[in-house]
Amino acid sequence: MTFKDTVKLSLKNIRSNRLRTGITVAIIALGICALIWFLTALKAASNSLTESFSTMGANSFSLRHKERFIRFGGGRKDAVKKNNKAAGKEKKSNIGKVITYEQAREFKQRYNFPSAVSIAIRGAGGIIVNTSQKKSNPDINLFGGDENYLELNGYKIAYGRNFTVTDVESNSNVCMLGNSVAEKLFPGNAAKAVEKVVNVDHIPYRVLAVLEDKGASAFFNANKVVITTYNTVRKLYATQNSTFIIAVKVDDMKLMDAAIGEAKGAFRPVRKLDVKDEDNFFIDKSDSAAQILMNNLGFLEKGIIGVALITLLASSIGLMNIMLVAVNERTKEIGLIKALGGTKKDIRNQFLWESVLISLQGAVAGIVVGVVLGNLIAMLLKSPLVLLWGWIIGGILVCFAVGLAAGLYPAVKASKLNPIDALRYE
Repeated sequence: MTFKDTVKLSLKNIRSNRLRTGITVAIIALGICALIWFLTALKAASNSLTESFSTMGANSFSLRHKERFIRFGGGRKDAVKKNNKAAGKEKKSNIGKVITYEQAREFKQRYNFPSAVSIAIRGAGGIIVNTSQKKSNPDINLFGGDENYLELNGYKIAYGRNFTVTDVESNSNVCMLGNSVAEKLFPGNAAKAVEKVVNVDHIPYRVLAVLEDKGASAFFNANKVVITTYNTVRKLYATQNSTFIIAVKVDDMKLMDAAIGEAKGAFRPVRKLDVKDEDNFFIDKSDSAAQILMNNLGFLEKGIIGVALITLLASSIGLMNIMLVAVNERTKEIGLIKALGGTKKDIRNQFLWESVLISLQGAVAGIVVGVVLGNLIAMLLKSPLVLLWGWIIGGILVCFAVGLAAGLYPAVKASKLNPIDALRYE
């Protein structure tokens, strides 16, 4: 019996037991679908979140009054331990105290390392921006920065000009519009926004620039922003709980560690820390948020792989039982094949290929459904198409191995049947 004949006969037998085959295929498909679906969704979420957090270049860092946490079920034990330790010295080092305007300004004056320093503060969120004819949805975020804010946050100017030091120091109501905001207010010609007056949260601002399209994720739309000076935000929105963020971009990536050390040395006196006091501020590297994210997503990925493997193990046991039932049902057929000259190898290959083909059908169905469902989530997260070729090929190979393992014992059992006893079997 040729290989082609073996496969044809295997497919014929699979089609003759569609209900039983369908149930087995569905069980296998469920495991592969869960694996591909959730890993695709995780990759899409990772892409979207990384885009949201990685706003600065690889040679940048920021100083914050408290650490930024990103959690997905897992915790960062080192950070918790550090915070607990610091909490014991709260009186001495004023842990959790916001970075004030005066402290941010003093740091910028003290810090002489070759770099660009930006001072920023978050303004109001969910606000409306309007002209006399058009208005935006109430989903715009206001930020306050200085002349270096765009460079350190990955923005580029499409039309107009950046803030000058005079703009920042004069408390004048000037702003730059994110691409989506400008397109909403001046549809078809965003350049018209420059030098126009728009109302931002009911307050008039003169537009200095329109920013280039920076992309968006499901978690933050970097185009739905209005950027004004930090002095303007401080004047209109700041409270005693408002904190400034200091960002630093080093000229040379190799000088990153030296720059961070210099920043700590410059900021400790500003924060009124004694030599023995621990730092009451945190250095946040530009890629740290993405790194924390990937570490946390790793826990979910391992859990998903574990669930999928357990499902495949259960399906392999079910497949083996089905193949054993098939051997019993086709005992007479096996005896007839042997009587007509069929060898043990022919019988063994037939049942092995039946098992493998059933398993591969489950793999294909599970992969197709998993990719579709995963990319539906990617569309919701505004992430590009995700195809995990490594996992797709791996899933097919695993299912092939599952089919071989599940069909091996039934195939060997069938090949060892005595043809005379098999023909007499009722």
